[in-house]
Formats: sequence, C-alpha cells, structure tokens
Amino acid sequence: MGRQWLLAKREVASLRRSQSAGKFLREITISAKHGGADPASNARLSAAIDKAKKESIPRDNIERAINKGAGIGGEKMILEQITFEGYTPHKVPVIIEVLTDNHNRTAPEIRVLFKKGLLGTTGSNKFLFDHVGLVEAYHPDIKSDIEAAAIEAGANEVESLTHAQNDDIPIDTCGARFITDRTGVHAVSQWLGQNGWKVVTSEIGYIAKNFPELSPIQKTEVGEFLQAIDDHDDVHRVWAAIK
Repeated sequence: MGRQWLLAKREVASLRRSQSAGKFLREITISAKHGGADPASNARLSAAIDKAKKESIPRDNIERAINKGAGIGGEKMILEQITFEGYTPHKVPVIIEVLTDNHNRTAPEIRVLFKKGLLGTTGSNKFLFDHVGLVEAYHPDIKSDIEAAAIEAGANEVESLTHAQNDDIPIDTCGARFITDRTGVHAVSQWLGQNGWKVVTSEIGYIAKNFPELSPIQKTEVGEFLQAIDDHDDVHRVWAAIK
C-alpha cells in the first residue's frame, strides 16, 4: 500500500505503524468504486477486505463500505481525491494521495505537517516517479520462482518482498512485488490468485526513479516525517523515494 519507506520508519524505535478502522474502510470503498462490489473479480477489494478482517472490523461495516463505493443502496461515496507533492527533510521526493470530504479542512492540515519539509505545487516532482501498477503477493512455498511467476502473470518487473518490508507478507513465505502497466494490474492479480499466490496489495502507484543517499540519522528523520504524514486520517497513500 505504497510503503517503500516502511523499513526506514521502523528504525524509529518509539514508533509503531497504526491505521484507523476508517482507513481500512475507506480503502474498501475506493476499491469497490473502481473495481465493483465482487471481491472474486476485484483483487484490490479482496485484499482490502482481508486486511479489515485481520483488524476485527465488523462485517456489517465492511458490507456498508462496499455498498457505498459500488453505489448500492441509499448511501453514496462523497470523497475528493487530492494529490500533494513535495519533499521530506533531506530533500526526499514524496507524493501523498488524500481522500477527504472536506478539502478546506484537510489542505491546511497537510501544510502544517510539511513544516519540516517542502510542499510543492502540482507536477513539481511527479516526473521523478514512474506511475505503474503494483501487485504485492506471497506464496506459501518459500522456494517459489518469482521470475517465472512474473513472466507467466504478465508483469514487467518483479522484486522480492519480505515481512520486514511489508508486514502483510508472512514470515517463511515467498513474497514479491510485481510491477506492471497500470492497465495490467487486474490481469496480474488474477493470474497470481489462480496459481497459489495470495495478493495483499493490488493498485496503481508510484515508484521513484532514483533514491537520495541518506545517513542512518537522516533516514530516521525522514521516517519520522513520513510516519506523521501517514497518521493523518485523510492520507490514503504515501509514496517516497527512500529504500
């Protein structure tokens, strides 16, 4: 879920990543809006539902979020998507995706969070990222061939993914991040799901083209900054040029 910087922020010993139930339900709503209400044919929705269940979110709440996104029933989704671009401390490029029902409230709050960084204008750093499809998954057989799986699934690239990088990847499994064209996310997710892989993330996102060199102290400071951004209730995704 846009967490290339997860390892860096874990180096902050006093901090642990947490997400409110509202964020999980918002992801379900957005997934249903873009891919339909059937998790069997919507890999992003299926992954979002699994994560919500792990957090013991009530089934009724999950169903309500699905219906809201899919336009089923009387409750409709009224959320505006806003993208903020800028730089963390030590000039690390970052893209933040926000979902809000009140732009006038959220925008000033994001500006405050950027006090230690630099908030840019639209288009100020998107050219520093590739806009791609991202599918993160794991196979119970730790010896699975991720290169072969990527070729069969139709992904453009693949890289290994560990539990330390994404805590949705269980220990002692074969984790991988499959990178594909934005239009290929569903097809790649579907093939993986049909061939023994468990998809935990299926979305369109950003991957940095280059990564600034940071000292351990600088990496920790960037991690603290990104943690504060991610903790905001309306922040949906954080993409940063940090390994």
